[in-house]
Amino acid sequence: MKQLLLVRHGKSEWGNAHLQDFDRPLNPRGHRDAPEMALRLVQKDLVPEVLISSPALRAFTTASHFEQAWYRPVEKIKQDSSIYEAETPALLKVVNNIDNKYKRAALFGHNPGFTDFANYLSNANIYNLPTCGVVLIEFPVNDWKEISHGSGTLIDIDYPKSPDGD
Repeated sequence: MKQLLLVRHGKSEWGNAHLQDFDRPLNPRGHRDAPEMALRLVQKDLVPEVLISSPALRAFTTASHFEQAWYRPVEKIKQDSSIYEAETPALLKVVNNIDNKYKRAALFGHNPGFTDFANYLSNANIYNLPTCGVVLIEFPVNDWKEISHGSGTLIDIDYPKSPDGD
């Protein structure tokens, strides 16, 4: 059994028109929401063994907040440039290349790619994954390479402003 967490980066700052999209930081809400969402994963016993992040500042900072909330070194976060602005085929390649020693992995990245990817992998019918939203998809396989279209089941979706906070 494999579990994949898709985590959309936290709310980002749009105030500096001189910054490239890749270099946009989190805004104060993004810095607040990421540790909260990390703690929710702890409460659900869903902390992943490996984090793979887009190298874009807002995604990597979100992943860093999660690692810090779990008291793990930020240096352990794997960065994969193919996640930035990725569509489903690129994201599937990242997932299919995860080391099989990991049962639960988390990807940190961007929309619309993550919403589309969650819907592609599972029975999800997500319209838009909110910022700092987390989707958990479970796969009845032992090899990440076996994950493909429709092979997973949506187990959970959570986001900072979710009605029940869980």
